[in-house]
Amino acid sequence: MNAVLEIHILQNFAPSNLNRDDTGSPKDAFFGGVRRARISSQSFKRAMRTYFREQQLLKPDELAVRTKRVVDALTERLEEMGRDLSEANARVVAALGGMGLKADEDKSQYLLFLGEREIARIAQLIHERWDELNVAEAEGGKKGKDAKKAAKAAIPADLSKQLRGLLDGGKAVDLALFGRMLADLPERNADAAAQVAHALGTSRAEREFDFYTAVDDLKPEDTAGADMLGTVEFVSATYYRYANVDLEQLTKNLQGDTDLALRGLEAFLRASIFAAPSGKQNTFAAHNLPSFVAFTVRRNASPRSLANAFETPVQPLGRQGLIEGSVQALVKEWQQLDGKFGQGGQTAYLATVSVPEGIPGAQEAPNVDALVEAALREARAALGV
Repeated sequence: MNAVLEIHILQNFAPSNLNRDDTGSPKDAFFGGVRRARISSQSFKRAMRTYFREQQLLKPDELAVRTKRVVDALTERLEEMGRDLSEANARVVAALGGMGLKADEDKSQYLLFLGEREIARIAQLIHERWDELNVAEAEGGKKGKDAKKAAKAAIPADLSKQLRGLLDGGKAVDLALFGRMLADLPERNADAAAQVAHALGTSRAEREFDFYTAVDDLKPEDTAGADMLGTVEFVSATYYRYANVDLEQLTKNLQGDTDLALRGLEAFLRASIFAAPSGKQNTFAAHNLPSFVAFTVRRNASPRSLANAFETPVQPLGRQGLIEGSVQALVKEWQQLDGKFGQGGQTAYLATVSVPEGIPGAQEAPNVDALVEAALREARAALGV
């Protein structure tokens, strides 16, 4: 990467179950020979995308949606253009089939990650070439690849090409950050500009069980006992979180729009601080902000996670808790890697705990706004804008 912005966060979550596996247990992983608490990167990315939209950090048409219900989204737009609902639905299915994306009258075959502008342009093209999409059922009982080929051949070749050409990412920031894979249209895939690691506990994980009972409010007073019981697993840990953004790839994915790239980067930085998975929050309300956040911009450098700072699990020591111990381990790893491998950069950090001196090229920011502005200033310099 010619210019990479990296995020290092230490965040302590009180007892919670923010991200659970198929059995309902908090996710975990072995690291350094012991089991650690873990929160998946997918859950954090989902929380960030939701935060972009809820906090209006970006305009609606600068975002994407991941859905199997694109048929409904397109049909509704055509209905707003004055088209008959049932006829619109049939033409949407025909158009998606012509693009090579199998769909029935309700849903696409799999989740599609599409920019709002892409959806709008597809609807407009269907509206403009309405009569050419009035095709009969093309699949004729065919299945698999044969059915997809038949659906693709059912509409004019130039229209099929034009529809596929609309899938250029639509300058959607979340799509540009997190990338897209379309199994049937690999030429329309987008390489992710951001990499997000799974959040990993810095100490040994101790999962616990909450035994609960619920009482029927309307049961007779002379009836004893609970009417429902069960258990919920939870865990508490200090997590190390790491992510990086290839600044040039982000700009490329946004079709060279550096202003949008920088606004998207700002949204990503703010969401990295404030967004978190919401699993079981009605039960645990573990709304804990990070204790340490560092943004680093490095040029002509390889990405560098500091997760190995915690290969030896952090232990509470006297009055020093896991957060302080984790900060000390992180700074020590940072110094060692910088001294041995070079490729240093400019760092701004924010902390609510004492941070040892010695983070190379680092300056402490007094608040989030100053921290984000410092990172954006370095990003602008790295991009030459």
